[in-house]
Amino acid sequence: MNNNTISNPKVEVVEGLALNEKDYVTCLLTTLKDMVKNYCIAMTEASNKFLYETYRDTFLKLMSLQREVYDVMFQKGWYQLEEAQKTKISTKFQTLLQEYKTLSQ
Repeated sequence: MNNNTISNPKVEVVEGLALNEKDYVTCLLTTLKDMVKNYCIAMTEASNKFLYETYRDTFLKLMSLQREVYDVMFQKGWYQLEEAQKTKISTKFQTLLQEYKTLSQ
């Protein structure tokens, strides 16, 4: 395991052609991520306040559900994060800052 990896002990699942718990939860998380993105677009393009608020309420519920599913996956060790080194963060920031300055000209 990478020293920069942030994770919990992995809960093992049965491997094979049949879908397992991890497969279902991964599919659910992917679907929720897509739905959240699409609702975000729908909110920005809503033609009136009522429609916007309806989309917003659904969006907030989906965001909450997405976070819950992510938490389950992280707790089971099925979702790992990598701790970014400070130099990597600084380099990315400088790159984005330069791109922004270029666009601003």
